[in-house]
Amino acid sequence: MNVEIAPVDEHTGPARRFRIRLSATARGARLARHLTAGQLASWGRPYDSEGNRTASLLVAELAANAVRHGRVRGRDVVLRLTLHPEDATLRIEVTDARPDRHPPTPGALAPAEPDTESGRGLLLVEALATHWGTTCGDPYTKTVWCEVPLG
Repeated sequence: MNVEIAPVDEHTGPARRFRIRLSATARGARLARHLTAGQLASWGRPYDSEGNRTASLLVAELAANAVRHGRVRGRDVVLRLTLHPEDATLRIEVTDARPDRHPPTPGALAPAEPDTESGRGLLLVEALATHWGTTCGDPYTKTVWCEVPLG
């Protein structure tokens, strides 16, 4: 488990950053949610605040999708959090090893069938985040990201 924490963003002014590499397993996805809640609490967003709960839920959904749809044996997922204190916006990024598997684009999500047990994660992301999308920074990875106001 590799952790990087940097207090300053050179491009947009002061920002708080957290980055960790986790196993592409259900355990890694659960750990991403727990680490997010703890990191936000250390940044002054208590565990029981609406912002912390919402961000933790979004991380859980993105990490679960990365594990389920982006897993490549022997490759990890990366969780990045960037808190912009000037407007209390949190950017969540989860990177996996499957750039060939893209989720639907924002606004193009189909509702899940009522009798299915999955297919609602990105619908939650779209409903709770102000923005979300997918980027590919290199030929080996894909990042699904979202931004949420912490209030």
